[in-house]
Amino acid sequence: MNASSKKKIALIGECMIQLQLDANKQIQKSFAGDTLNTAVYLARLEHIHNTEVHYVTALGTDDFSEEMVQQWQAEGIHCDAVRRLEGELPGMYYINVDEHGERSFLYWRSEAAAKKLLADSTQPALTSLAEYDVIYLSGISLAILPAEDRAKLVKLLSDARAQGSKVCFDNNFRPRLWQSKAEAQEWYKKVLSITDSAILTYDDEQDLWGDTSTEQTKARCKECGIKEIVIKRGSEPCLIESDAFTGEVAAQKVAKEKVVDTTAAGDSFSAGFLAGALTETAKPNQSAAIGHLVAGTVIQHLGGVIDKQPIKDLENAINEALKA
Repeated sequence: MNASSKKKIALIGECMIQLQLDANKQIQKSFAGDTLNTAVYLARLEHIHNTEVHYVTALGTDDFSEEMVQQWQAEGIHCDAVRRLEGELPGMYYINVDEHGERSFLYWRSEAAAKKLLADSTQPALTSLAEYDVIYLSGISLAILPAEDRAKLVKLLSDARAQGSKVCFDNNFRPRLWQSKAEAQEWYKKVLSITDSAILTYDDEQDLWGDTSTEQTKARCKECGIKEIVIKRGSEPCLIESDAFTGEVAAQKVAKEKVVDTTAAGDSFSAGFLAGALTETAKPNQSAAIGHLVAGTVIQHLGGVIDKQPIKDLENAINEALKA
């Protein structure tokens, strides 16, 4: 457990190079990843939670990797746990948008540096997570690792939790990253059994487990001993079950014509929820209200990581949510 006066949260995962054509048919480069998106928005909300935001991943020593780290540091994200591996490269993907606005993706990530976060190497690997008060990971964080390194990660999480760290898990299930649903279920169960707060997208629960009701989702989490369950349902109210609050919290109302890009809706909700939770005074329903505020803003702009000003503009609304 972190002994310093300022709290620390570690977000574990992968950031990739994103390529996409702009309106002039020119390729534009940016950086994106589910837990990275969450880390960025959480860092932008630090004035609320006063917690150091750390990103845990592996990158190469190439120019793209260096640019990523510089961007993260500019956002206020601590990068001391970013492993830099000589000769390795970040993953990359290309977004294709057809004439109907439907998106498809091409990926180059099979040899990405992030897959080697816990691999044996001449460079020191992550050996402990106990210095962090909160550790956040997603199903993608888990999926990209080889099985032997998933086992290492589960042990690191378990050891840190035994020393007082809190584990938060966001399901983010991506079938293409797993050999089978059975394999994914096996590893999800291992992580859920050491999870304190589960932030789950219901569509993914349906896809992975075949759930036909949110009660099934809640029951599975309770069997794993999870004390705080948050079920995200897009534009529908999210559902919460915890000792401090049980019920639903309405999503932000955003007119259909104002929705531009839902890419990071779930990631940004998680950031808002975590921001509230890290205050240690906000109740889960207040944290969820902040999550909805952030997500409702992000989806009105293009890209997973939007400009800073729209998030700054939420300050009064967030303060009201914390008073509610």
